[in-house]
Amino acid sequence: MSERELFRQVADYAADFVETLDARPIRADGSLEDLYDALGGPLPEEGLAPEAVTAALVETASPGVVGIPSGRYFGFVIGGALPAALAADWLTSVWDQNAGLYVGGPSAAVVEEVCRSWLAELLGLPSDVSVGYVTGCQMAHVTALAAARHHVLARAGWDVERDGLAGAPPIRVVVGAKRHATIDRALRLLGIGPSSFEVVPADDQGRMRVEELQLGEGPTIVCGQAGEVNTGAFDDFEAIAGAAEEAGAWFHVDGAFGLWAAASPRLRHLLNGSERADSWATDCHKWLNVPYDSGLAFCRHPDAHRAAMSVHASYLIHADDVRQRDQMDWTPEFSRRARGFPVYAVIRSLGRTGIAELVERCCSHARRFAELLEEGGATIVNDVVLNQVLVRIGDGERTRETIARVQEDGVCWLSGTEWNGEHAMRISVSNWRTTDDDVERSAAAILEAAAVAV
Repeated sequence: MSERELFRQVADYAADFVETLDARPIRADGSLEDLYDALGGPLPEEGLAPEAVTAALVETASPGVVGIPSGRYFGFVIGGALPAALAADWLTSVWDQNAGLYVGGPSAAVVEEVCRSWLAELLGLPSDVSVGYVTGCQMAHVTALAAARHHVLARAGWDVERDGLAGAPPIRVVVGAKRHATIDRALRLLGIGPSSFEVVPADDQGRMRVEELQLGEGPTIVCGQAGEVNTGAFDDFEAIAGAAEEAGAWFHVDGAFGLWAAASPRLRHLLNGSERADSWATDCHKWLNVPYDSGLAFCRHPDAHRAAMSVHASYLIHADDVRQRDQMDWTPEFSRRARGFPVYAVIRSLGRTGIAELVERCCSHARRFAELLEEGGATIVNDVVLNQVLVRIGDGERTRETIARVQEDGVCWLSGTEWNGEHAMRISVSNWRTTDDDVERSAAAILEAAAVAV
């Protein structure tokens, strides 16, 4: 079989998979033991033809594939992949550019710089922000907070890239009680442990109680949140930005999915004041609906960003023109895939109005979810301001059983969380495929499962 025939075989399978999403259960069907039996075994002695490998992989892996691209997958704030993004992602693999240096792929580098400008305008960020294309919001936090660490220590007269943290002035980190766990891990990877944190209490929606925010002198980083992961709530960015500016602190925004609200004229007020921040982190594989993996780290201070990330070696061919983007100057990676192509494809495919409509449609679906479930006797725990719906069916244990029944049923998939000491159902609507019918079917399945849960 020729390469062309092999690629057609895969394209046919991909089309079949996507076209049957509406009919298949969202859950995976294969058990752990079955998947190991089918995919495992001794190390192969002899190889197989590529078409045989592909056919076998489709047959043996399919039972363990979750219907995440479906419009009825509502777990973990996971989006789908828009057709233009998926096609561009295939091209990214076919072109196989090493997006670390300009010389390794000029088009990949230029696309990233073009998208930087488009994204800054779309998200209401300063026009001259720098950007790093990373794996996801976890590494976006690492990248942005590394720039923050550099900046606040440099102002205190310390060169952390040269001298490390041993003996450095201590850095105060001010965070909200309902911050995402990726903030903690990013800081841990940067040598800043929880003992350095000052935790500001949160209100009943998970927002930082800014009236209790106190920033003093010395190297300080304060982290705000655009979209609490359970409720979708937004911190008061105007208040945080004002306090940070007065104290000379670095203000970082965790906008994993909530930053995309800025693309909507109806929702961007939720982010008022966030444009005054020093850095922002978000995911494209959430609300921009590109394939995994794709995250963005933005920085108001490109010099700090580049100082924290860049590296040089004698064998590398570094760019000598400011318009030639060496991507390794902005990310923690040397070699990586050209993540900018799918991002570029979505922006070209949808445009400003299409991205706004996608975000607003998901939020509308979330509100409809809340209405249907509340009409059916469920309790909506949060104010549905974005795409997150936090639900209880009776008490926490009944909610837990309802979730398990819904997951097993396969009409839709959602997950649970702990909220204020009791279990709750967490519905995240962030997939471009989700329709009104998907919401109606899913809400009915949830209420049916709740009716038999005890």
